[in-house]
Amino acid sequence: MDTNVAVFGAGMRESHGRTIHWQEMLRHELLAALEDDPVVILPVGSVEQHGPHCPMDVDISHTQALAVETALAIDDFPVIVAPPMWMGLTHYNMGEVGTLTISVETYIELLSQLCRSIWANGFRRIVVVNGHGGNRQIIKVVSIKLAEENIWMLPITFFEMVDDIITEQSDTDSTIGHGGEWETSLQLYLRPTLIDRDLQVADPEREDNFTEDILKYTGFPERRREREHGVHGDPTTASAEKGQLLFEAAKARLIEVCRQYHALPEWDYRQFGSHCP
Repeated sequence: MDTNVAVFGAGMRESHGRTIHWQEMLRHELLAALEDDPVVILPVGSVEQHGPHCPMDVDISHTQALAVETALAIDDFPVIVAPPMWMGLTHYNMGEVGTLTISVETYIELLSQLCRSIWANGFRRIVVVNGHGGNRQIIKVVSIKLAEENIWMLPITFFEMVDDIITEQSDTDSTIGHGGEWETSLQLYLRPTLIDRDLQVADPEREDNFTEDILKYTGFPERRREREHGVHGDPTTASAEKGQLLFEAAKARLIEVCRQYHALPEWDYRQFGSHCP
């Protein structure tokens, strides 16, 4: 792929004739964007172990690439990619070397402050695109918290947009997994040189848990060393073709989200009245 997915860009203006990175834009470009109901995408993820064969930044690399490709695909209104929030809630992976994590309280405050800052700059359409399973619920909590302040953030975990692809096209993994079939496939598509296929291993599933019918509505949080090698799923069935299929489907759906969000009027917390100040 000819895609600039570097965290702080690397000459996108020169290579593409424009930049979609917040941090590369000039003052007048951000001011001009504000005139046309822009959408700001904030990628979030994590840096954590992903088994013996994957780099640590799997979960943020996916969403960074997805945000960039989505923004480049839309040229009739501004879509801006904010600097990514790479740290995530992944305390349960601290049982494996390479993992960096922050506390629930710190995560809520950091993401909230970033969204507040974007909003304070005048940008009223914020999409948080998440690539890490441990962040799924907390980004929804932050969205609810910010809504009470009349700051509107749309939380999306990218693999929930394409669960039909994962279910229908999988050879071994019916979920996104962790360093398994689908995450490894995405890396083989986006950054194949960072995968060591000689080190791939499929860890067996543990059986000391509730039955599937109960797990549909409850379950414990994740724990340390959930699998022997830190892999959930089977990376040996991964392929770049599967990665491209999943990425393009997620990109198409994120483009549609941005288009609909751009067309919506600004929301107001007290639009329909309130007896509270």
